[in-house]
Amino acid sequence: TERDCKLFKTGKFYSEVTIDGVLYTSEFERFEHLQVETYNQKSDSAQVRWINDCEVVFKTIHPKSMADHKDIHLKILTTTDSSYTFEYSYVGETKKQKGMAFKIR
Repeated sequence: TERDCKLFKTGKFYSEVTIDGVLYTSEFERFEHLQVETYNQKSDSAQVRWINDCEVVFKTIHPKSMADHKDIHLKILTTTDSSYTFEYSYVGETKKQKGMAFKIR
């Protein structure tokens, strides 16, 4: 399968992640060097650093908890014209979660 990760470097998205059987949804807007995510009516901003076309590291700008201090590594696994599947983990940890994101615009 072809992956066209460049389609998803910027834009507005909706994502779904299932953790221990619970579905979590959020919306986020990604700019070249910044991502703003809204979850449970709270906004979080992260610096965006692309390692290559399909892998990115997020660093929370205003960490509120110890977990927020850890950078997140995300890898795009598959793409369609309007969505992608991904896996992510805290940098240096082996446990990965998977999810799906849909491009809104």
